Amino acid sequence: MQRYDTYKDSGVKWLGEIPEHWEVKHLRNFLTIFSEKGYGNSQLLSVTREKGVILRDKDNKEENHNYVPDDLSGYKHLDVGDFVINKMKSWQGSYGVSDYEGIVSPAYFTCKLKGVNPKFFSRAIRSKVYVGFFMQYSKGIRVDQWDLDPSSMKDIPFVLPSEKEQEAIANYLDTATAKIDAAIAQQQKMIDLLNERKQIIINRAVTKGLNPNAKMKDSGVEWIGEVPEHWEISQLKKVAKIILGKMLSREQGNLYPYICAKDVHYGSIDVSDLKVMHFTDYEKNIYEVKKGDMLIVEGGAGAGGCAIYNGDERGIYIQNSIMIVRGNFDMLNSYICYTIQSMNQRGYVEYICNKATIPHFTKEKVGAVTIPIPPIKEQRAIVNHVVELIKPIDKNLDTCNKQISLLQERKQIIINEVVTGKVKV
Repeated sequence: MQRYDTYKDSGVKWLGEIPEHWEVKHLRNFLTIFSEKGYGNSQLLSVTREKGVILRDKDNKEENHNYVPDDLSGYKHLDVGDFVINKMKSWQGSYGVSDYEGIVSPAYFTCKLKGVNPKFFSRAIRSKVYVGFFMQYSKGIRVDQWDLDPSSMKDIPFVLPSEKEQEAIANYLDTATAKIDAAIAQQQKMIDLLNERKQIIINRAVTKGLNPNAKMKDSGVEWIGEVPEHWEISQLKKVAKIILGKMLSREQGNLYPYICAKDVHYGSIDVSDLKVMHFTDYEKNIYEVKKGDMLIVEGGAGAGGCAIYNGDERGIYIQNSIMIVRGNFDMLNSYICYTIQSMNQRGYVEYICNKATIPHFTKEKVGAVTIPIPPIKEQRAIVNHVVELIKPIDKNLDTCNKQISLLQERKQIIINEVVTGKVKV
């Protein structure tokens, strides 16, 4: 792509050089904070890091896990084109120009936008270039408690092209990012198909076994159906030890990393960004994660999500959004994990949790789960069979996820370069 003919120093380190004829202004020139309430019957909106302002589905637990009061008259009203900021998460990029009329949490900042093309402003301000400024002006004792001071917005710089260029940039980015989004959607469709195939393999193995000629019996459990006649049926608490993690605390002393709900996904555990808190020597003996442990999420959108910890690192513990499940001598953790994954994917976990509230797959509920139990030798054969069959699927999933990451990175680079004038459209 072309560059502009001449450039100048923007005077802002993070922005670098900008086209000679562009201006550097501050957000105070474009934003006026206001608070308009009394629209309790309007559509409920939310602000996310990934998508900016979205319609909020109060009944969809995948999107909504915050308490919503019956009386929404105290919520702030937005018109199409207004700018809204989640002040607690602005440093993550949770802000945007609204495409909807509706209401948002009274904890958000709502602003009227003026003197700039809304589409251009939305693209620019949500780029990584500007997220850094919101991080700079957010303060707090801990990162997860950072708060944006509204007065600081007057100091955040913003690069402003001419009106004609703003429109051209907005239109170009609409076209360019739409193509990338379509490619991402295609990769996501492939991921969904691969996960579906993977789940079919797991479901069949943990409920029917590997011998197609085995004599079957009714398990007496609706979600399980028929199982091989020689298998047993038992509650999980009778064949495994279940340990609920430690409550969050602010005790003083040595801090140790812990795994919480955000770190455990379906089939994987991410220990690259763990939080820390105090554990006594006694608590360390109870809550330490050991290689081969099965970890399961207690609450929220990921309730019931589970995976085996295969890391070699010691000295990692669990917080009370996570449980450790350790099978008895005749139970394999990996077999239990595949069984719980099967149940979760088929909607069992959501069914036994209260659908009207945030789902909690409590220690009691986990212990009460009824699972089919083959002999230990058969468990090993089932686990090995599943591992071999899903290995190429996992490889393809990894390829698709990497492709999505590259596409998202490319999309962000294009936006960053265009809205700061590094390239000309």
